[in-house]
Amino acid sequence: MAQTPRPTHPLSRQSEGLQNEGIAEAWAFTAEHRQRTTFFFDFDGVLSPVTDDPDASQPVPSVLGVLEKLATVVQRVAIVSARPVSFLRSRFSSLEGVDLYGLYGLEVWHEGEVVTEPAALPWVPAMAELAERAKTELPGDVLVEYKRLSVALHYRTAPQRAGEVERWGHEQAEAKGLRIQAGRMVVELKPPVDQDKGMVITEGVRDAGCAWYFGDDMSDIKAFDALRAREAVDPSFFGVAVAVANPETGAEVSSAADLTLDSPGAVAQFLAEGLERF
Repeated sequence: MAQTPRPTHPLSRQSEGLQNEGIAEAWAFTAEHRQRTTFFFDFDGVLSPVTDDPDASQPVPSVLGVLEKLATVVQRVAIVSARPVSFLRSRFSSLEGVDLYGLYGLEVWHEGEVVTEPAALPWVPAMAELAERAKTELPGDVLVEYKRLSVALHYRTAPQRAGEVERWGHEQAEAKGLRIQAGRMVVELKPPVDQDKGMVITEGVRDAGCAWYFGDDMSDIKAFDALRAREAVDPSFFGVAVAVANPETGAEVSSAADLTLDSPGAVAQFLAEGLERF
C-alpha cells in the first residue's frame, strides 16, 4: 500500500470545501501514522464548557467514550490543563491510558503516579498565603481558586472587576517574584518556574510523527507554536493546531490555529467522525 502523502500545511480556512479537503487529508495521514501519533487536549473550553464555578465543570458526556476509543488506536492521548492533576483525575478516573498534565505541566499523572516539578514545591506555602490574602483584599464577587501551586482570580461573574483584579495580580507578581498567566476572564499567579504548555508539547512530540493539540485560550498558543517549531526542524512531522471558539480570547487563538471548532460538543463529534477513518 502506498503511504499516505503528508498533507499540505497549514490546513486552509479559505473556503469550506478546501477546509474539508484538508481535514480529510490530515485524518488520513493520522490514521496511516497512528502508532506515532499523540493527541493533546486542554480541559476547560475544549473538553468541558467554561462555567461560572470552576468546581462545577464536567466534560461533555460524549467525550469520555471518544477519548477512551482514541487511546486504543493512537500512540498516546494526554490532557494538558491549568487544573491540578487531582481535579483532572476526578473527571477522567474511568479512562485508562490517558496521561494528565496539571498546572501547565508542573504536575504529571502517568502510569498511576503523580510527579510534581521539584522546583515548584517550595512555593506551596507562598501560594496558600497568597490565596488567603486575595480572599481578604479582593471584592467578594471575585472567585479565588487555590490550586496548591497557583492561584487563579476569576472575574467571570463580575466583569467590572477586570481592571482591579489585573492590577492586584500584577502588584503581587512583582512583589513576590511570581509569574502571571492571563486567560478567559481570569488572572493566574504561578511560581517563577520554567514550565508551560508549550514546553509540555515540545517534550511530548520529540519522538512523535504526528500530533494534534486542541486548545481555546492564550496559554494554548504556546502549544500551537511548539507544533510549528517541531515541523520546522523535522519536515516529516505533521502537527495540527485546533482552536475551540470562545467569546473572550477566541479571535487570537483561532488566528494561531489550523482550524476552529464551535464548542466542546463539536470537539467530541469531530473526533468521533475522525475515528471512523481508522
